[in-house]
Amino acid sequence: MLARKLTFIITLIIGLNTFGAQILIPMDNSQKNHLKAYGIAFWVLENGVEIEWLLNYRGGAFMMPALESIQENLVIKGVSYEVIAEGQAENIRMQIADPAVNQEIIKLEKAPKIAVYTPTGKQPWDDAVTLVLTYAEIPYTEIYDSVVVKGGLPEFDWLHLHHEDFTGQYGKFYARYRSAAWYQQQVRDAERDAKNLGFAKVSQLKLAVATNIKNFVIGGGFLFTMCSGTDSYDIALAAHKTDICESMYDGDASDPNAQKKLDYNNTFAFKDFTLSRNPMEYEYSDIDGTDKHNMPESQDKFTLFDFMAKTDIVPTMLTQCHTKVIDGFMGQTTDFKKDLIKSNVLVMGETKAIGTARYIHGEMGQGTWTFYGGHDPEDFRHYVGDPPTDLNLHPNSPGYRLILNNILFPAAKKKPKKT
Repeated sequence: MLARKLTFIITLIIGLNTFGAQILIPMDNSQKNHLKAYGIAFWVLENGVEIEWLLNYRGGAFMMPALESIQENLVIKGVSYEVIAEGQAENIRMQIADPAVNQEIIKLEKAPKIAVYTPTGKQPWDDAVTLVLTYAEIPYTEIYDSVVVKGGLPEFDWLHLHHEDFTGQYGKFYARYRSAAWYQQQVRDAERDAKNLGFAKVSQLKLAVATNIKNFVIGGGFLFTMCSGTDSYDIALAAHKTDICESMYDGDASDPNAQKKLDYNNTFAFKDFTLSRNPMEYEYSDIDGTDKHNMPESQDKFTLFDFMAKTDIVPTMLTQCHTKVIDGFMGQTTDFKKDLIKSNVLVMGETKAIGTARYIHGEMGQGTWTFYGGHDPEDFRHYVGDPPTDLNLHPNSPGYRLILNNILFPAAKKKPKKT
C-alpha cells in the first residue's frame, strides 16, 4: 500500500507538467464500466486528490486532474474517460452554475473509512454491498457484534449492515431450514457470542447492537442497509421494551402484549406497523411489500425521483444514475409500504405500479441513513444457496450503482444542506 501511494505521489509530481488538463469520467450510457468508475474515484480520494462530482451532468460525471497515474488506472480497469483542456472544464462549470440548469458540482475531498457489519464464516447467501465493493476494489473492514458493543463504531465514517435479523429470530428461517446444518451453526454461534458478551439472549445482544448503531448515526455516521437489514433493524428498536421472540428462538414465550408495547418513536423509518406473530411465517411485519409484487418479472420496475440539484443536494447525490427506471428485484424485504413510513422520511425511489417505496433516506441527529429494499439488484429472485452474482457480467448495473452513490456520499467536502 505504501509503495502504491509513493508511486502515485511521483506520478502526481510528473503530472503537474500537464497543469490545467482535466479527466472527465462520463457516467451516462457512454460509460463502459460504471461500477469500476466508483472504485477509481475512491482510489483517487485515498491518494489525496479532490474530485468534482458533476451532479446531473452526463449521468453524474466525475472530473479530476489529468494525472498519468489516474489515466493508467482507468485504462487498466476499462473505465471510459476523456481528457479535456482547462478551458473546456471551466465551460462545464459555468454551464452547471447557471441557476436555470438542474445541475450542481459537489467536491469530494476524503475517502470515507468503511465498515461492513457481517458475521464471520461462510453464509448461505451473499451480500450485494460486499459484492460491489469487492468488484469496484473499494476497501472495507468487516466488523461484527463485539466491535459494535465495545464502542468501535466511531473509528468509521460509513457503515453497512449485512442482511442481519436484529430481532433475534434468526431471519425467521425456522420453518424451512431448522434442520439445515448452516442454520443450526448460526444459532450456536449467535448464542455463544451473546453469552461471551454478557447477554442472556441473542435478542438482547442484537438490541444493544442496534442501539449503538443508532448512536453512531446520531453522532454523525452514515448508515446504509438493504433487504431485511432495514425493517428488522427498526422493529428491534421499536421492541426495546418488550419480547417479540417465541420459544424456539430464545427459550421462552413472547410477550402477549408485545404489539401494544412497540415504541415507534425509537425507530428510524417506520411507524404503526403490525408484527408477524407467527414464528413459522417468513416475515417480520406488514412493512414489507413483497406480497404486493403480483406481476411478471419483466414488468417489475422502480423509478427514481427527480430532485433539484442546487437545493436538494443529498437526494440528488444518492440518485445519480444513467437511467431513472430500474429493474426490480425481490428480497425477504423487497420494499416498503408507504403508509407505514414516517412523514419526515424522504422517498427517493418507488414502484409506481403498486405504490411501494424502494429507496428511502433520512437524518438522525448529525448523521444520515439510507434503506434500500431487495436482495440483489441483478438477480430477481435470489434464494438461499444460490451462487453469488458475477458483476463482470453487469458492469453497468443501475441497481448496484445506487449502492455506490452512498459510498461516496460521506466524501463530500462540506456537509450538504438539509433537504
